Amino acid sequence: MGLLEGRVAVVTGSGRGIGRAIAVELAGQGAAVVVNDAGVSLDGQGGEDDPTVEVLNEIESAGGQAVASYDDVSKFDSAESIIETAVSKFGKIDILVNNAGIVRDRSLVKMSEEEFDAVVGVHMKGTFNCTRHAAPHMKEQGFGRIINITSSAGLRGNFGQTNYAAAKAGIAGMTFVWAIELAKYGITANAFAPVGATRMTSNIVPEGGADPGMDPSLNAPMIAFLASERAAHINGQVFGRRGFGYTIFQKFKPQAAMYKDGGWTAEEIADHFDTVLGEYMAPPGLDVTVKKPEKKA
Repeated sequence: MGLLEGRVAVVTGSGRGIGRAIAVELAGQGAAVVVNDAGVSLDGQGGEDDPTVEVLNEIESAGGQAVASYDDVSKFDSAESIIETAVSKFGKIDILVNNAGIVRDRSLVKMSEEEFDAVVGVHMKGTFNCTRHAAPHMKEQGFGRIINITSSAGLRGNFGQTNYAAAKAGIAGMTFVWAIELAKYGITANAFAPVGATRMTSNIVPEGGADPGMDPSLNAPMIAFLASERAAHINGQVFGRRGFGYTIFQKFKPQAAMYKDGGWTAEEIADHFDTVLGEYMAPPGLDVTVKKPEKKA
């Protein structure tokens, strides 16, 4: 038996890439899955060949259960339809993976209002929309697992992604709030920053790139674990992946304090900043060193 036998999951944006791998993994662990994909292009415009049928066929050929949803997460009523698809088809909603996303990368001075609104609308508002409709069902049944897909771009910053980073940082913030609000109902909310060579990273790494550590499917096992009963003690956390390793992020917290009785003048701050607070400054951007566990003798 898998970790998710008898559970029902919704995975948004699961027609391709990371979402697809998550949907297949959850089904492989025993969950019935709503495979949601609006079938739009990478920038959220137009339609393309339907990839959802391929995901359904893959799940069903392996003995799993799945149903398609083509509703748009960025629209409040459509997001309700996604959740209701799970309830009407499988009787409930236990797991929600908010993965749907688009990109419209552009530097700040070149980004249009529409480009900002479109990306925030799918990522951040879409995450809110789906969770807002799923949470009452989870609350009533006394069980729920919410896994929000964030990004290192939102946690550390990345050039040309004001809209994307804002949305992903907002998703992390909502995760912390929901973890507090919903814990007493048996619902956990966690976030995960994945890595994978997909359409969304094709301008940096070719889709299906040669680096095995960029395989999108490597993200899925952690999502399946967080969705399970065995992760009931994990709430309000942000996880990630680098190569073959999983990581955990720490929330913003004070690292040092500069104190003077009665307060500081601007000139005094200038005189003391570098020696007191300056040494704790972190560089902006995505570069990070992952510490590997020491091998036991």
